[in-house]
Amino acid sequence: MNTKVYVVTGATSGLGKAVALELAKTGATVILVGRDPDRGAQVEKEIASAAKNANTDLQLSDLSNLSSVRNLAEILNSKYEKIDVLINNAGIYKRQRSVTVDGFEEMFATNHLGPFLLTHLLLDRLLASTSARILNVTAPSTSELKFDDLQGEREFKSLSAFGASKMSNLLFTYELARRTADTHIRVNAYHPGLVRSPLMKEAVAPLRLLTRLFSSPPQRAALDLVQLATAPEFETTHGKFLHRGKEMEPSSYALDPLNQSKLWEVSERLTGISQS
Repeated sequence: MNTKVYVVTGATSGLGKAVALELAKTGATVILVGRDPDRGAQVEKEIASAAKNANTDLQLSDLSNLSSVRNLAEILNSKYEKIDVLINNAGIYKRQRSVTVDGFEEMFATNHLGPFLLTHLLLDRLLASTSARILNVTAPSTSELKFDDLQGEREFKSLSAFGASKMSNLLFTYELARRTADTHIRVNAYHPGLVRSPLMKEAVAPLRLLTRLFSSPPQRAALDLVQLATAPEFETTHGKFLHRGKEMEPSSYALDPLNQSKLWEVSERLTGISQS
């Protein structure tokens, strides 16, 4: 029996759904995290049937809502003795500035703060695995963070804010990799390329058209991501930014330890995580 336990956020559409299906085909336990109960139930049924695997577990959570993230972590920590792989895949793009119940700009909250908090709260279960992996799905962003205006209160440009959230994923990956270097948890970032998904549904028409024209079905990127999650050859890969199994070179800003540690400290404060 395959006893691996995988957690996939954003698992009800696009890349996340394709990844969850491929992982379910291995016979593992796959925890599908999504926001919509009706869609989630439908997708779980589809995956369980297609993969012939009854070990799927739908968990509802809104990553933009920190209480919802804490609730999800509490359920997973009580239900599972270990987690082998956490795939932080969920992400959104918002054309207009919107604010979460916690008062954060929605893209920053969903794309960074939610995954940051969830990862922190699941660390004990990841440490309980003999060889855990954390994979953060992101993009080769060159956006620099405005630490004095992270919530876009003074100035908000949707593409810049989205780029900043993707840069946050990179900074988080590198800092987490440094902090887990002496453990058996391996942490990496993954760029799937342009994937057909609902992500950019709120973008302006020309951008939606370009995305449609140059994006590929999620199955290809899913196979690459599943390789990073399961293949023995990536068991020791750590602190890398990967695309199609090869390392990418991010911007110098992403590699700056000062930027990495500063975002970590700010994120701890915003999510209420103790400095200790």
